[in-house]
Amino acid sequence: MSELYDTHEQDERVKSWLRENGSAIVMGLVLAFGLMFGFKQWQAWDVSKRQQASAEYQTLSSFLEEDNLDAAVPNYEVLKDQFGNSAYTAMASLMMAKARLDTGQIDLAASALIFAMENAQPEPVKIIARERLARVRLSQGDTDAAMKLLDDVNSEAGFEAQFAEIRGDIYVAKGNSEQAIKSYQSALEQLEEGVGNRTLLDMKLEALGADAASVNTDASESGVEQ
Repeated sequence: MSELYDTHEQDERVKSWLRENGSAIVMGLVLAFGLMFGFKQWQAWDVSKRQQASAEYQTLSSFLEEDNLDAAVPNYEVLKDQFGNSAYTAMASLMMAKARLDTGQIDLAASALIFAMENAQPEPVKIIARERLARVRLSQGDTDAAMKLLDDVNSEAGFEAQFAEIRGDIYVAKGNSEQAIKSYQSALEQLEEGVGNRTLLDMKLEALGADAASVNTDASESGVEQ
């Protein structure tokens, strides 16, 4: 009898607690299921967006492989408008810039590189876009703009040799052979084995009257003026 009483008393306590807190429990369950459903919906949406970006990129890439730049433009515009921060759009921007340069459309190439530099993911793609844009500005004769692009980079990590070589090219354009030699020497020192064109750097140094064989010694004794 006492067990029955205890059970009955517990039931009454539970019912009383539910009356006082039931609405909160229901609301919590609604929110929990809503969040879970919302997360699954977001996952599905995210996958769908990535698939769309991939499809646009693949189509653009196919057109460019066929040298059909005009046909690739609409796909690129879709990528920029709808998937601006996607890695696909970043790569498409670099590809479009190259295609524009190949057809002499330097200003449009610069625009594609600027977009990549400002929006690209992952971060190293932004650095690549900045490096290439600096080369474009140099080709346009704007040495100050080219140097500013190099100086304003947050980090050159992994691209030190490339940036040093471009600085050398800029100094050559400015007529500053001494700083150009120092920059090329720095580029050679930082060039990883099997990466980059060491022979071309040697030729650039020799063209400036520098002894390529003494590059390592000279570079270790002098810094590169930014």
